[in-house]
Amino acid sequence: MISLKQLHYALAVEKTLHFKKAADACNVSQSALSTAIIELEKQLGTTIFERNNKQVLITSNGQLILDKAKKVKFELDELLQLSQANKPLFINPMTIGVIPTIGPYLLPKVLPEVRRKQPNFKLKIIEEQSQVLVDMVRSGDIDAAILALPFPIEGLMHFDFWQEDFYWVSHKDECPSQLKEITSEELEIDKLMLLKDGHCLKDHALAACSMQNNKQDTDFDSASLHTLIQMVAGKLGTTLVPQMALDQLIYDESEIRAIHLNEPGPHRTIALVIRPNYVRTNELTILRDIFSAELTKKCN
Repeated sequence: MISLKQLHYALAVEKTLHFKKAADACNVSQSALSTAIIELEKQLGTTIFERNNKQVLITSNGQLILDKAKKVKFELDELLQLSQANKPLFINPMTIGVIPTIGPYLLPKVLPEVRRKQPNFKLKIIEEQSQVLVDMVRSGDIDAAILALPFPIEGLMHFDFWQEDFYWVSHKDECPSQLKEITSEELEIDKLMLLKDGHCLKDHALAACSMQNNKQDTDFDSASLHTLIQMVAGKLGTTLVPQMALDQLIYDESEIRAIHLNEPGPHRTIALVIRPNYVRTNELTILRDIFSAELTKKCN
């Protein structure tokens, strides 16, 4: 009989395309994992993985089997969650994903209050880019994801808890002292530095300025807002920063100024994204309310 353990091992190999890495992820020996998958293939009468010393490939029949295995795992996860539904809130651990342009600025503001109100709650945080987290929510690998919207999340639900605008950040010597607001038409595009492609923050910043990606042409891009701020401090250009991050990024107000971007907003919405049939929505609703209240106190 096919076991859930065999399916779990097969899905780990699909994810890593490497038997040793899959075994490590499953906390078993490589030989134990390989033996379980060989037995699974015998039971099904088909080859799932083609492997040699250099690579692991998934066969066409194998992909069909793995797609079914994902559905089985998903349904089992939902069944286990239902069995916990009547237990007290925040008794079970929860895993939430967050994108790099939100995590460092949101979590220090909200987690102390979460810990104060739910001292025994075990929360695991995973940091990844938006599309990776969306896929993990869909597959049931994480409970929820904290994303910046708009972003494609077809088939999923979202609980919005914060809306914010962008601020134009410049060195004081390159910003008129009386300036309080700035429009996208007033920005010097050739001096504007944004995050590298793949970060939704860049897309949101460009959308707020009604600019296309190919119009932003600088000699520098970064995966970090902190690095961009250091470049601004060095008078190498300007950037756009979300309101949530201002207090952590603009620490030297004598050298750097942050000016509100006067374009129709909000420029982005922060939300918890979940599967439609997720059974712990009551707990996420409580977290959403905590996040919203703490951001309102600390960002306004």
